[in-house]
Amino acid sequence: MSARFRHGLVIGKFHPFHRGHSYLISTAETQCERVTAIVSGRDSDAVSPEQRAQWIRTIHPAVEVLVIDEDVVNLADDDSEGWARATEQALGGERPDAVFTSEDYGDAYAGFLGCAHVLVDRDRSVVPISGSEIRADPLANLRFLDPAVRGQYVLRVCLLGAESTGKTTLAAALAEAYETVWVPEYGHLYQALARDDPHGKWSSDEFVKIARMQRWLENFQASQATRVLFCDTDIFTTGVWHEALVGTPPPEEVDRLAAASRYDLFILCDDDIPFRQDTYSLREDGPRRRWMQERYAERLETGSVPWVRVSRPLTERIRQASQAIDGLFAVSPAG
Repeated sequence: MSARFRHGLVIGKFHPFHRGHSYLISTAETQCERVTAIVSGRDSDAVSPEQRAQWIRTIHPAVEVLVIDEDVVNLADDDSEGWARATEQALGGERPDAVFTSEDYGDAYAGFLGCAHVLVDRDRSVVPISGSEIRADPLANLRFLDPAVRGQYVLRVCLLGAESTGKTTLAAALAEAYETVWVPEYGHLYQALARDDPHGKWSSDEFVKIARMQRWLENFQASQATRVLFCDTDIFTTGVWHEALVGTPPPEEVDRLAAASRYDLFILCDDDIPFRQDTYSLREDGPRRRWMQERYAERLETGSVPWVRVSRPLTERIRQASQAIDGLFAVSPAG
């Protein structure tokens, strides 16, 4: 069957982009030869408009996605005529053949553009959700978010601690207890699988690779998580290991990636459990271990993110960590 329209347009804030928006765009795709989505927003928004645009590009790769900076156009939401002018400008002077919306403003907006208006699921019967509902309670509405989006909203809990302090064991145990997933320390995997000589001299380039992959793994696992994600270490730790094994401060990119990481809670694993050597004999039960522990403690004490220290046997660590995590849920929007 031939397309009903040549060029269809979908416009919105998409904050966040949810399954209702996806249904709207999919409807436009079935009726148009090509579809353009316009994201409006400000860089000061909790999620930047460019990030929202990237979500749409990921979920609907055939759609052209443009961004309108609301700080530049400076238009009220109900100024349909002004938004029609801004739209035409964003499209390079072109006007669409149809506008697809789920809102009452669509008639006036399409009228100023001189095109048809296709109203889609106005009463939210197909996808019963709105962006405001998700923003008010994101964790309770994760089912309405594509994996590409949900990673933005799950809580992230990072476990820190020096060598052989039980981070991996605790991360796996907490993930099982909260029926979610966790992120392994990529540096260990890299050492085992990517190095010709696991004991050989380390280079700065290797730590940049580890940092990039650690970030990718965390973001991917966040897209699969249920309410909370547990991270066995972070990129700050990658920088600490660079200092320990290379002997100099980490590369700028490692610091930049570490600073860009977001966590809602840190768990510091105490070094009060017996030391165990790992497979590749990099662990050191001595000055380096104490130095690392002090670095992590100093970071947490001077930072602004909530944190808790856990100690004693695993069962007690799980109890202490769970108390802090449950408290995090209690004060989160999904409480």
